[in-house]
Amino acid sequence: MSDANGVMMQYFHWYSPDDGRLWDEVGRQADALAQTGFTALWLPPAYKGIGGSHEVGYGVYDLYDLGEFEQKGSVRTKYGTRQQYLQAIAALHAAGLHVYADAVLNHRIGGDATETTRATPFLQEDRLHPVGELREVQVYTHFTFPGRRGQYSPFEWHWPHFDAVDYDAKTQESNRVYLFEGKQFDDQVALEKGNFAYLMGCDLDFQNEEVRAELTRWGQWYLDATGVDGFRLDAIKHISAWFFPAWLDELERCAGKDLFVVGEYWSSDIHTLHGYLDRMGARMSVFDVPLHYNFHAASRSGGQYDMRCILDGTLVQQRPDQAVTFVENHDSQPLQALESVVEPWFKPLAYALILLRREGYPCVFHADYYGAEYEDRGRDGQPYRIVMPSHRPLIDKFLYARRHYAHGLQYDYFDHWNRIGWTRLGDAEHPNAMAVLLSDGIGGSQWMEVGKANAKFVDLTEHVKEPVYTNDAGWGEFHCQGGSVSVWIQD
Repeated sequence: MSDANGVMMQYFHWYSPDDGRLWDEVGRQADALAQTGFTALWLPPAYKGIGGSHEVGYGVYDLYDLGEFEQKGSVRTKYGTRQQYLQAIAALHAAGLHVYADAVLNHRIGGDATETTRATPFLQEDRLHPVGELREVQVYTHFTFPGRRGQYSPFEWHWPHFDAVDYDAKTQESNRVYLFEGKQFDDQVALEKGNFAYLMGCDLDFQNEEVRAELTRWGQWYLDATGVDGFRLDAIKHISAWFFPAWLDELERCAGKDLFVVGEYWSSDIHTLHGYLDRMGARMSVFDVPLHYNFHAASRSGGQYDMRCILDGTLVQQRPDQAVTFVENHDSQPLQALESVVEPWFKPLAYALILLRREGYPCVFHADYYGAEYEDRGRDGQPYRIVMPSHRPLIDKFLYARRHYAHGLQYDYFDHWNRIGWTRLGDAEHPNAMAVLLSDGIGGSQWMEVGKANAKFVDLTEHVKEPVYTNDAGWGEFHCQGGSVSVWIQD
Protein backbone atom coordinates (compact mmCIF):
# COMPACT_ATOMS: atom_id res chain seq x y z
CA MET A 1 0.00 0.00 0.00
CA SER A 2 2.93 2.41 0.57
CA ASP A 3 6.68 2.77 0.52
CA ALA A 4 8.35 0.36 2.95
CA ASN A 5 9.15 2.46 6.00
CA GLY A 6 8.26 5.51 3.89
CA VAL A 7 7.34 9.02 5.02
CA MET A 8 5.45 11.56 2.94
CA MET A 9 5.22 15.31 3.39
CA GLN A 10 2.19 17.42 2.61
CA TYR A 11 4.18 20.13 0.86
CA PHE A 12 1.81 23.07 1.34
CA HIS A 13 -0.66 24.55 3.79
CA TRP A 14 -3.76 26.66 3.29
CA TYR A 15 -1.87 29.93 3.59
CA SER A 16 1.16 29.07 1.46
CA PRO A 17 2.18 32.26 -0.40
CA ASP A 18 0.40 32.91 -3.70
CA ASP A 19 3.59 34.12 -5.38
CA GLY A 20 3.87 31.33 -7.94
CA ARG A 21 7.12 30.02 -6.46
CA LEU A 22 6.11 26.81 -4.72
CA TRP A 23 6.97 24.51 -7.64
CA ASP A 24 10.44 26.05 -7.89
CA GLU A 25 10.90 25.67 -4.13
CA VAL A 26 9.92 22.00 -4.35
CA GLY A 27 12.57 21.39 -6.98
CA ARG A 28 15.25 23.13 -4.95
CA GLN A 29 14.39 21.14 -1.82
CA ALA A 30 14.14 17.72 -3.49
CA ASP A 31 17.61 16.39 -2.69
CA ALA A 32 17.60 17.73 0.87
CA LEU A 33 14.19 16.22 1.60
CA ALA A 34 15.29 12.83 0.29
CA GLN A 35 18.49 12.92 2.32
CA THR A 36 16.53 13.84 5.45
CA GLY A 37 14.38 10.74 5.12
CA PHE A 38 11.27 11.70 3.19
CA THR A 39 10.27 9.26 0.47
CA ALA A 40 7.24 11.00 -1.10
CA LEU A 41 5.59 14.42 -1.43
CA TRP A 42 1.89 15.16 -1.62
CA LEU A 43 1.67 18.30 -3.74
CA PRO A 44 -1.28 20.73 -3.76
CA PRO A 45 -3.88 20.85 -6.55
CA ALA A 46 -1.96 21.91 -9.65
CA TYR A 47 -4.85 23.05 -11.85
CA LYS A 48 -6.72 26.31 -12.30
CA GLY A 49 -9.30 27.20 -9.68
CA ILE A 50 -11.93 29.90 -9.52
CA GLY A 51 -9.49 32.26 -7.78
CA GLY A 52 -6.81 31.97 -10.46
CA SER A 53 -3.40 32.76 -9.01
CA HIS A 54 -4.91 33.16 -5.52
CA GLU A 55 -6.79 29.84 -5.43
CA VAL A 56 -5.56 27.14 -3.02
CA GLY A 57 -6.90 24.62 -5.52
CA TYR A 58 -10.06 23.12 -4.05
CA GLY A 59 -12.40 25.55 -5.83
CA VAL A 60 -11.49 23.73 -9.05
CA TYR A 61 -12.39 25.26 -12.40
CA ASP A 62 -10.37 23.45 -15.10
CA LEU A 63 -8.55 20.18 -14.36
CA TYR A 64 -6.62 20.41 -17.64
CA ASP A 65 -5.13 23.86 -17.01
CA LEU A 66 -1.96 23.28 -14.99
CA GLY A 67 -0.95 26.92 -15.18
CA GLU A 68 -0.77 27.16 -18.95
CA PHE A 69 -3.74 29.24 -20.13
CA GLU A 70 -5.06 32.71 -19.39
CA GLN A 71 -8.13 31.80 -17.34
CA LYS A 72 -9.66 33.23 -14.18
CA GLY A 73 -7.38 36.23 -14.34
CA SER A 74 -4.00 34.52 -14.63
CA VAL A 75 -1.91 32.02 -16.52
CA ARG A 76 -0.13 30.53 -13.51
CA THR A 77 -1.81 28.95 -10.54
CA LYS A 78 -1.03 29.91 -6.95
CA TYR A 79 2.00 27.64 -7.11
CA GLY A 80 3.42 28.39 -10.57
CA THR A 81 3.11 27.34 -14.20
CA ARG A 82 2.71 23.98 -15.89
CA GLN A 83 6.38 24.01 -16.91
CA GLN A 84 7.49 24.71 -13.32
CA TYR A 85 5.21 21.92 -12.05
CA LEU A 86 6.63 19.35 -14.45
CA GLN A 87 10.17 20.47 -13.63
CA ALA A 88 9.44 20.05 -9.92
CA ILE A 89 8.14 16.51 -10.47
CA ALA A 90 11.24 15.68 -12.51
CA ALA A 91 13.49 16.99 -9.72
CA LEU A 92 11.63 14.95 -7.10
CA HIS A 93 11.88 11.81 -9.20
CA ALA A 94 15.59 12.44 -9.79
CA ALA A 95 16.03 12.59 -6.01
CA GLY A 96 14.23 9.25 -5.63
CA LEU A 97 11.02 10.72 -4.22
CA HIS A 98 7.50 9.67 -5.20
CA VAL A 99 4.95 12.33 -6.10
CA TYR A 100 1.26 12.26 -5.21
CA ALA A 101 -1.11 14.66 -6.98
CA ASP A 102 -4.18 16.15 -5.30
CA ALA A 103 -7.30 15.19 -7.26
CA VAL A 104 -10.49 17.20 -6.67
CA LEU A 105 -13.25 15.35 -8.49
CA ASN A 106 -16.37 16.24 -6.51
CA HIS A 107 -17.26 19.64 -7.97
CA ARG A 108 -16.57 22.48 -10.38
CA ILE A 109 -16.78 26.20 -9.57
CA GLY A 110 -16.75 29.29 -11.77
CA GLY A 111 -18.85 28.34 -14.79
CA ASP A 112 -18.43 30.52 -17.88
CA ALA A 113 -22.14 30.96 -18.67
CA THR A 114 -25.52 30.38 -17.09
CA GLU A 115 -28.12 27.83 -18.14
CA THR A 116 -31.79 27.70 -17.29
CA THR A 117 -33.33 24.56 -15.87
CA ARG A 118 -35.62 23.54 -13.03
CA ALA A 119 -34.65 22.52 -9.52
CA THR A 120 -36.05 21.80 -6.06
CA PRO A 121 -34.61 23.73 -3.08
CA PHE A 122 -33.31 22.04 0.07
CA LEU A 123 -31.85 23.46 3.25
CA GLN A 124 -28.07 23.19 3.55
CA GLU A 125 -28.50 21.11 6.73
CA ASP A 126 -31.26 18.81 5.45
CA ARG A 127 -30.94 17.06 2.10
CA LEU A 128 -33.94 14.78 2.65
CA HIS A 129 -36.85 17.21 2.86
CA PRO A 130 -37.40 19.91 0.20
CA VAL A 131 -38.34 23.41 1.37
CA GLY A 132 -40.05 24.50 -1.81
CA GLU A 133 -41.59 23.40 -5.07
CA LEU A 134 -39.80 22.56 -8.30
CA ARG A 135 -39.09 25.88 -10.01
CA GLU A 136 -37.03 27.52 -12.73
CA VAL A 137 -33.45 28.46 -11.81
CA GLN A 138 -30.55 30.11 -13.60
CA VAL A 139 -27.26 28.39 -12.82
CA TYR A 140 -23.57 28.74 -13.74
CA THR A 141 -23.19 25.22 -15.11
CA HIS A 142 -21.81 25.83 -18.60
CA PHE A 143 -18.03 25.41 -18.54
CA THR A 144 -16.47 26.21 -21.93
CA PHE A 145 -12.87 26.93 -20.82
CA PRO A 146 -12.38 29.69 -23.42
CA GLY A 147 -8.70 30.18 -22.62
CA ARG A 148 -7.88 26.55 -23.34
CA ARG A 149 -10.02 26.33 -26.50
CA GLY A 150 -10.46 22.58 -26.40
CA GLN A 151 -6.77 21.69 -26.03
CA TYR A 152 -6.29 18.34 -24.26
CA SER A 153 -10.09 17.81 -24.09
CA PRO A 154 -13.02 19.23 -26.11
CA PHE A 155 -15.45 18.32 -23.32
CA GLU A 156 -17.76 21.10 -22.13
CA TRP A 157 -19.84 20.82 -18.98
CA HIS A 158 -23.59 21.52 -18.95
CA TRP A 159 -26.21 21.31 -16.23
CA PRO A 160 -27.12 17.63 -16.94
CA HIS A 161 -23.55 16.72 -15.88
CA PHE A 162 -24.33 17.98 -12.37
CA ASP A 163 -27.01 17.10 -9.86
CA ALA A 164 -27.12 20.23 -7.69
CA VAL A 165 -25.79 23.75 -7.10
CA ASP A 166 -26.04 26.24 -4.25
CA TYR A 167 -26.66 29.47 -6.17
CA ASP A 168 -29.60 30.62 -8.28
CA ALA A 169 -28.56 33.62 -10.39
CA LYS A 170 -32.21 34.36 -11.11
CA THR A 171 -33.04 35.14 -7.48
CA GLN A 172 -29.42 35.58 -6.29
CA GLU A 173 -30.15 33.18 -3.45
CA SER A 174 -27.16 31.19 -2.16
CA ASN A 175 -28.43 29.69 1.09
CA ARG A 176 -30.07 26.63 -0.46
CA VAL A 177 -29.07 23.46 -2.27
CA TYR A 178 -30.92 23.21 -5.60
CA LEU A 179 -31.45 19.64 -6.80
CA PHE A 180 -32.02 19.58 -10.55
CA GLU A 181 -35.18 18.14 -12.07
CA GLY A 182 -34.88 14.42 -12.76
CA LYS A 183 -31.81 14.11 -10.53
CA GLN A 184 -31.14 12.58 -7.16
CA PHE A 185 -28.28 13.06 -4.74
CA ASP A 186 -25.60 10.42 -5.35
CA ASP A 187 -25.77 7.22 -3.30
CA GLN A 188 -23.07 5.53 -1.20
CA VAL A 189 -21.98 8.81 0.35
CA ALA A 190 -21.75 10.06 3.94
CA LEU A 191 -25.12 10.28 5.69
CA GLU A 192 -24.51 13.62 7.39
CA LYS A 193 -27.29 16.11 6.61
CA GLY A 194 -29.30 13.08 5.48
CA ASN A 195 -27.16 12.77 2.35
CA PHE A 196 -23.81 14.55 2.04
CA ALA A 197 -23.26 14.16 -1.71
CA TYR A 198 -23.51 17.92 -2.15
CA LEU A 199 -20.52 19.88 -0.81
CA MET A 200 -20.06 23.04 -2.90
CA GLY A 201 -20.22 24.60 -6.35
CA CYS A 202 -21.61 22.50 -9.19
CA ASP A 203 -21.80 18.97 -7.82
CA LEU A 204 -20.82 16.30 -10.36
CA ASP A 205 -23.46 13.69 -11.13
CA PHE A 206 -21.57 10.41 -10.91
CA GLN A 207 -24.64 8.58 -12.20
CA ASN A 208 -23.99 10.28 -15.56
CA GLU A 209 -21.96 8.09 -17.93
CA GLU A 210 -20.43 11.10 -19.73
CA VAL A 211 -19.11 12.41 -16.41
CA ARG A 212 -17.48 9.11 -15.51
CA ALA A 213 -15.93 8.79 -18.96
CA GLU A 214 -14.51 12.32 -18.86
CA LEU A 215 -12.99 11.79 -15.41
CA THR A 216 -11.33 8.62 -16.67
CA ARG A 217 -9.95 10.47 -19.72
CA TRP A 218 -8.65 13.21 -17.47
CA GLY A 219 -6.96 10.74 -15.12
CA GLN A 220 -5.25 9.01 -18.01
CA TRP A 221 -4.17 12.34 -19.46
CA TYR A 222 -2.84 13.52 -16.09
CA LEU A 223 -0.73 10.40 -15.61
CA ASP A 224 0.69 10.68 -19.13
CA ALA A 225 1.37 14.43 -18.78
CA THR A 226 2.95 14.41 -15.31
CA GLY A 227 4.18 10.92 -14.49
CA VAL A 228 2.96 11.15 -10.88
CA ASP A 229 3.05 8.05 -8.70
CA GLY A 230 -0.38 8.31 -7.15
CA PHE A 231 -3.15 10.54 -5.88
CA ARG A 232 -4.56 12.10 -2.78
CA LEU A 233 -8.32 12.10 -3.40
CA ASP A 234 -10.22 15.05 -1.99
CA ALA A 235 -13.64 14.89 -0.29
CA ILE A 236 -14.36 11.23 -1.05
CA LYS A 237 -17.21 10.98 1.43
CA HIS A 238 -19.20 13.23 -0.94
CA ILE A 239 -18.63 10.95 -3.96
CA SER A 240 -20.36 7.63 -4.65
CA ALA A 241 -18.05 4.96 -3.26
CA TRP A 242 -18.83 2.60 -6.15
CA PHE A 243 -17.14 5.02 -8.59
CA PHE A 244 -13.56 4.64 -7.39
CA PRO A 245 -12.74 0.92 -7.84
CA ALA A 246 -13.35 0.94 -11.61
CA TRP A 247 -11.77 4.39 -12.00
CA LEU A 248 -8.60 3.44 -10.13
CA ASP A 249 -8.30 0.12 -11.95
CA GLU A 250 -8.46 1.94 -15.27
CA LEU A 251 -5.83 4.46 -14.18
CA GLU A 252 -3.44 1.73 -13.05
CA ARG A 253 -3.83 0.02 -16.41
CA CYS A 254 -2.97 3.32 -18.06
CA ALA A 255 0.05 3.94 -15.80
CA GLY A 256 1.34 0.40 -16.18
CA LYS A 257 2.27 0.37 -12.49
CA ASP A 258 0.75 0.31 -9.03
CA LEU A 259 -0.41 3.73 -7.91
CA PHE A 260 -0.48 4.80 -4.30
CA VAL A 261 -3.86 6.36 -3.49
CA VAL A 262 -4.99 7.93 -0.23
CA GLY A 263 -8.48 9.26 0.25
CA GLU A 264 -9.67 12.08 2.48
CA TYR A 265 -12.74 10.67 4.22
CA TRP A 266 -13.16 13.14 7.04
CA SER A 267 -14.86 11.17 9.77
CA SER A 268 -13.88 10.35 13.33
CA ASP A 269 -16.03 7.21 13.28
CA ILE A 270 -13.79 4.18 12.85
CA HIS A 271 -16.68 1.96 11.73
CA THR A 272 -17.47 4.33 8.86
CA LEU A 273 -13.85 4.19 7.69
CA HIS A 274 -13.81 0.40 7.91
CA GLY A 275 -16.96 0.21 5.81
CA TYR A 276 -15.49 2.48 3.17
CA LEU A 277 -12.21 0.57 2.95
CA ASP A 278 -14.12 -2.69 2.70
CA ARG A 279 -15.68 -1.33 -0.50
CA MET A 280 -12.31 -0.22 -1.86
CA GLY A 281 -10.41 -3.44 -1.22
CA ALA A 282 -6.65 -2.92 -1.40
CA ARG A 283 -6.89 -0.03 -3.87
CA MET A 284 -6.84 2.81 -1.37
CA SER A 285 -5.64 4.01 2.01
CA VAL A 286 -7.38 6.75 3.97
CA PHE A 287 -6.18 9.38 6.40
CA ASP A 288 -6.46 8.36 10.05
CA VAL A 289 -8.82 11.11 11.15
CA PRO A 290 -9.68 9.37 14.47
CA LEU A 291 -5.99 9.44 15.42
CA HIS A 292 -5.81 13.16 14.61
CA TYR A 293 -8.77 13.80 16.89
CA ASN A 294 -7.12 11.79 19.67
CA PHE A 295 -4.06 14.03 19.30
CA HIS A 296 -6.29 17.12 19.34
CA ALA A 297 -8.07 15.97 22.51
CA ALA A 298 -4.85 14.99 24.28
CA SER A 299 -3.23 18.33 23.47
CA ARG A 300 -6.19 20.19 24.99
CA SER A 301 -6.46 18.04 28.14
CA GLY A 302 -3.74 19.62 30.27
CA GLY A 303 -2.13 16.31 31.17
CA GLN A 304 -5.47 14.69 32.01
CA TYR A 305 -5.70 12.53 28.88
CA ASP A 306 -5.24 8.80 29.41
CA MET A 307 -2.24 8.24 27.16
CA ARG A 308 -2.78 4.49 27.35
CA CYS A 309 -5.75 5.10 25.03
CA ILE A 310 -4.06 7.40 22.51
CA LEU A 311 -4.30 4.78 19.74
CA ASP A 312 -7.75 3.46 20.65
CA GLY A 313 -10.40 3.61 17.93
CA THR A 314 -7.88 4.49 15.22
CA LEU A 315 -7.06 3.05 11.82
CA VAL A 316 -3.39 2.70 12.66
CA GLN A 317 -4.40 0.41 15.50
CA GLN A 318 -7.03 -1.60 13.62
CA ARG A 319 -6.06 -1.41 9.94
CA PRO A 320 -2.43 -0.24 9.84
CA ASP A 321 -1.73 -1.22 6.24
CA GLN A 322 -4.34 1.27 4.99
CA ALA A 323 -3.77 4.06 7.50
CA VAL A 324 -2.06 7.30 6.54
CA THR A 325 -1.28 8.95 9.87
CA PHE A 326 -1.00 12.71 10.31
CA VAL A 327 -0.86 15.28 13.08
CA GLU A 328 -2.25 18.36 11.30
CA ASN A 329 -3.25 19.32 7.76
CA HIS A 330 -4.49 22.28 5.73
CA ASP A 331 -8.11 21.78 6.81
CA SER A 332 -7.46 21.30 10.53
CA GLN A 333 -4.91 24.10 10.93
CA PRO A 334 -5.96 27.25 12.82
CA LEU A 335 -8.78 29.29 11.22
CA GLN A 336 -9.68 26.64 8.68
CA ALA A 337 -12.98 24.84 7.98
CA LEU A 338 -12.24 21.71 10.03
CA GLU A 339 -10.14 23.49 12.65
CA SER A 340 -9.11 20.94 15.27
CA VAL A 341 -5.72 22.16 16.35
CA VAL A 342 -3.12 19.93 17.91
CA GLU A 343 -1.43 22.31 20.34
CA PRO A 344 2.26 22.99 19.63
CA TRP A 345 3.54 21.50 22.89
CA PHE A 346 2.00 18.13 22.03
CA LYS A 347 3.15 17.93 18.41
CA PRO A 348 6.58 16.39 19.19
CA LEU A 349 4.77 13.61 21.08
CA ALA A 350 2.34 13.10 18.20
CA TYR A 351 5.09 13.03 15.58
CA ALA A 352 7.03 10.50 17.63
CA LEU A 353 3.91 8.32 17.66
CA ILE A 354 3.48 8.39 13.88
CA LEU A 355 7.15 8.41 12.82
CA LEU A 356 8.80 5.97 15.22
CA ARG A 357 6.32 3.13 15.39
CA ARG A 358 5.96 0.22 13.01
CA GLU A 359 2.38 0.82 11.89
CA GLY A 360 0.95 3.28 9.40
CA TYR A 361 2.26 5.51 6.62
CA PRO A 362 3.08 8.88 8.24
CA CYS A 363 2.50 12.28 6.64
CA VAL A 364 4.36 15.37 7.92
CA PHE A 365 2.60 18.73 7.50
CA HIS A 366 4.54 21.52 5.77
CA ALA A 367 3.54 24.11 8.39
CA ASP A 368 4.70 21.86 11.22
CA TYR A 369 8.03 21.28 9.51
CA TYR A 370 8.87 24.78 8.27
CA GLY A 371 6.56 26.86 10.46
CA ALA A 372 3.94 29.33 9.21
CA GLU A 373 2.69 32.84 9.93
CA TYR A 374 -0.55 34.23 8.52
CA GLU A 375 -3.62 36.34 9.21
CA ASP A 376 -7.28 35.52 8.62
CA ARG A 377 -10.69 35.87 10.20
CA GLY A 378 -12.01 33.26 12.58
CA ARG A 379 -15.47 31.80 12.83
CA ASP A 380 -16.42 34.77 15.02
CA GLY A 381 -15.53 37.16 12.19
CA GLN A 382 -12.62 38.66 14.11
CA PRO A 383 -9.13 38.94 12.58
CA TYR A 384 -6.36 36.77 14.02
CA ARG A 385 -2.65 36.47 13.46
CA ILE A 386 -1.44 32.89 13.66
CA VAL A 387 2.09 31.72 14.29
CA MET A 388 2.71 27.99 13.83
CA PRO A 389 6.19 27.14 15.14
CA SER A 390 8.59 24.94 13.22
CA HIS A 391 9.21 21.48 14.69
CA ARG A 392 11.83 20.67 12.08
CA PRO A 393 14.79 20.05 14.44
CA LEU A 394 12.93 17.29 16.29
CA ILE A 395 11.20 15.90 13.20
CA ASP A 396 14.59 15.60 11.49
CA LYS A 397 15.87 13.65 14.48
CA PHE A 398 12.81 11.41 14.38
CA LEU A 399 13.39 10.78 10.68
CA TYR A 400 17.01 9.88 11.40
CA ALA A 401 15.90 7.46 14.09
CA ARG A 402 13.23 6.02 11.78
CA ARG A 403 15.80 5.21 9.11
CA HIS A 404 18.50 3.81 11.36
CA TYR A 405 16.79 2.45 14.48
CA ALA A 406 13.03 1.96 13.96
CA HIS A 407 13.28 -1.64 12.76
CA GLY A 408 12.45 -5.13 13.94
CA LEU A 409 10.25 -6.21 16.80
CA GLN A 410 8.23 -3.60 18.66
CA TYR A 411 7.42 -3.94 22.36
CA ASP A 412 4.79 -1.58 23.79
CA TYR A 413 4.65 -0.18 27.33
CA PHE A 414 1.28 1.54 27.43
CA ASP A 415 0.63 0.99 31.11
CA HIS A 416 0.81 4.44 32.73
CA TRP A 417 -1.77 7.21 32.67
CA ASN A 418 0.70 9.84 31.46
CA ARG A 419 3.83 8.03 30.33
CA ILE A 420 3.86 5.56 27.47
CA GLY A 421 6.74 4.02 25.59
CA TRP A 422 7.87 1.39 23.15
CA THR A 423 11.08 -0.22 21.97
CA ARG A 424 12.32 -1.38 18.59
CA LEU A 425 14.82 -4.23 18.78
CA GLY A 426 16.40 -3.89 15.35
CA ASP A 427 16.91 -6.47 12.62
CA ALA A 428 19.76 -8.08 10.69
CA GLU A 429 20.33 -4.99 8.54
CA HIS A 430 19.80 -2.50 11.39
CA PRO A 431 21.11 -4.25 14.53
CA ASN A 432 20.93 -1.32 16.95
CA ALA A 433 17.91 -0.83 19.19
CA MET A 434 15.79 2.16 20.18
CA ALA A 435 13.49 3.09 23.07
CA VAL A 436 10.93 5.90 23.03
CA LEU A 437 9.28 7.37 26.13
CA LEU A 438 6.87 10.29 26.24
CA SER A 439 4.61 11.95 28.77
CA ASP A 440 1.75 14.43 28.54
CA GLY A 441 2.09 15.12 32.26
CA ILE A 442 4.95 14.82 34.72
CA GLY A 443 8.28 13.35 33.76
CA GLY A 444 9.48 9.99 34.94
CA SER A 445 10.94 6.68 33.88
CA GLN A 446 9.93 3.27 32.56
CA TRP A 447 11.77 -0.03 32.55
CA MET A 448 11.71 -1.33 28.97
CA GLU A 449 13.36 -4.21 27.13
CA VAL A 450 15.62 -3.41 24.18
CA GLY A 451 17.26 -6.80 23.79
CA LYS A 452 20.78 -5.42 24.16
CA ALA A 453 22.66 -6.43 27.28
CA ASN A 454 25.05 -4.01 28.98
CA ALA A 455 24.61 -1.41 26.24
CA LYS A 456 24.73 2.38 26.39
CA PHE A 457 21.79 4.45 25.15
CA VAL A 458 21.66 8.21 24.65
CA ASP A 459 18.70 10.52 24.15
CA LEU A 460 18.75 11.65 20.52
CA THR A 461 16.52 14.62 21.38
CA GLU A 462 19.03 15.77 24.04
CA HIS A 463 16.17 16.47 26.43
CA VAL A 464 17.78 14.10 28.94
CA LYS A 465 21.55 14.44 29.19
CA GLU A 466 22.54 11.39 31.23
CA PRO A 467 22.91 8.11 29.30
CA VAL A 468 21.11 4.88 30.18
CA TYR A 469 22.91 1.55 30.57
CA THR A 470 21.00 -1.69 30.17
CA ASN A 471 21.39 -4.66 32.47
CA ASP A 472 22.48 -8.22 31.72
CA ALA A 473 18.95 -9.07 30.50
CA GLY A 474 18.76 -6.20 28.01
CA TRP A 475 16.42 -4.01 30.07
CA GLY A 476 16.97 -0.34 30.89
CA GLU A 477 15.28 2.37 32.93
CA PHE A 478 14.56 5.04 30.33
CA HIS A 479 13.52 8.60 31.21
CA CYS A 480 11.60 11.54 29.74
CA GLN A 481 10.75 15.01 30.96
CA GLY A 482 7.23 16.23 31.61
CA GLY A 483 5.22 17.12 28.50
CA SER A 484 8.06 15.85 26.37
CA VAL A 485 9.48 12.90 24.43
CA SER A 486 12.89 11.24 24.52
CA VAL A 487 14.23 8.92 21.83
CA TRP A 488 16.90 6.62 23.20
CA ILE A 489 19.25 5.14 20.62
CA GLN A 490 22.02 2.62 21.12
CA ASP A 491 25.36 4.41 21.25
